[in-house]
Amino acid sequence: MNLDEYVDVERNERAERRRLAEEKSYDILDHLETFQDRFEETVQGDSLYGGVSPSIFVGTSNYPRVSTGLLSPVGHDENAEQFETSGAWYDEGVSISDVFARRTSLLNSNRSQTVTNVADSWNGFLGTQREVAIADRPVTVEIGLDERPDVDLDVGVEDVATPVGPRARARSAELAENPHVPRPVEKTLEDDDWNAEGAMNYLYRRGFDVYDINTILSAGALGQTDQRRLVPTRWSITAVDDTVGQYLRGRIRTNPGIDAVEVHRNEFLGNAFWVILAPGKWEYELVELKAPGSVWNPDPEAGMYLAADSEGSEGRTGYVDETAGAYHAARLAVLEHLEDRGRQAKALVLRHVSDDYWGPVGVWQVRETVRDAFEDEHGTAETFGDAVRGVTKHLPVSLSTLRRKSTMAAGLQRTLGDFG
Repeated sequence: MNLDEYVDVERNERAERRRLAEEKSYDILDHLETFQDRFEETVQGDSLYGGVSPSIFVGTSNYPRVSTGLLSPVGHDENAEQFETSGAWYDEGVSISDVFARRTSLLNSNRSQTVTNVADSWNGFLGTQREVAIADRPVTVEIGLDERPDVDLDVGVEDVATPVGPRARARSAELAENPHVPRPVEKTLEDDDWNAEGAMNYLYRRGFDVYDINTILSAGALGQTDQRRLVPTRWSITAVDDTVGQYLRGRIRTNPGIDAVEVHRNEFLGNAFWVILAPGKWEYELVELKAPGSVWNPDPEAGMYLAADSEGSEGRTGYVDETAGAYHAARLAVLEHLEDRGRQAKALVLRHVSDDYWGPVGVWQVRETVRDAFEDEHGTAETFGDAVRGVTKHLPVSLSTLRRKSTMAAGLQRTLGDFG
């Protein structure tokens, strides 16, 4: 199927189901009112709170002394696993409102903790938190609260860009059941000489997805004994994507290149992704186009905001300045696809963030949307240049504008039509 035919094909069934799921999203403010009622019924004063915790959270503020907490869905013990960020959210076709609802329903029972000297912390609050992190299913916990949880949900639509649930300082936390810990995770805990990178890659090879691994890393449960520490959740997500990505890049280094130029496309939550794969040694770039009125470019009168980062066959040594966690999430998805095929390629990922993306949901949507882009039929083009020109017709910028930002597109020969 050539590129022109491909871009006109109707959305596949999965994409249509996701679109319909988005249209069924409910009013956020109605959710907040309902949640507050449920919260009042579930948490009584500062008495002991019993519930199921599917995950943990480690903050970044005041690093290296951070807020570290247990997350518990208020009034939803029976389906607690649905409140933990995972690829299942994509399969469900969640809307931005759904993500907001789930995250604001999580009680964060937290304490302040220095990130270091946590290797042997298996007792008390930190020990309970670690047990929750390494378990392969939600764990029932009993939490003593030092204070009445702070529930300030009197917000307007303009205030919902970064949804968080209620917070309370935890006096104590104890397991109410024995958590089930997979044997590969136990192995990484027992091997005190295994560095964090090696442990992450081992778990990935054993079938653990990056969501599981970043939670374990965040809890300070990976790495050599004297190096184990709490890792803020946001940092751990990027660290795992980057580490596993480097491992996969090494795996494809000697693979043959793909035979022809391919164009893959997918769209979710107001984010459209085009992935152009071309024959040659590994090379990668992510270019983001953020529309006026979208979450990262909120001024409706502003122009299109472009950001880009790239790497060559040996990877990159510097910090990803402009595209941050999205860079590593999209790269991981591309590398997984190539490693599965036993090939390597040049990869240009173009992300168009429309004004439908009004609230940030996290880089999981980047990872999963690009992963799924490879599951359906793809388009083809004669050359890399033809592919870029063809895709640019469906973007809100000209090729000339794209060339000024993109390293991989910069070398394309311009034609008069490129300035339109």
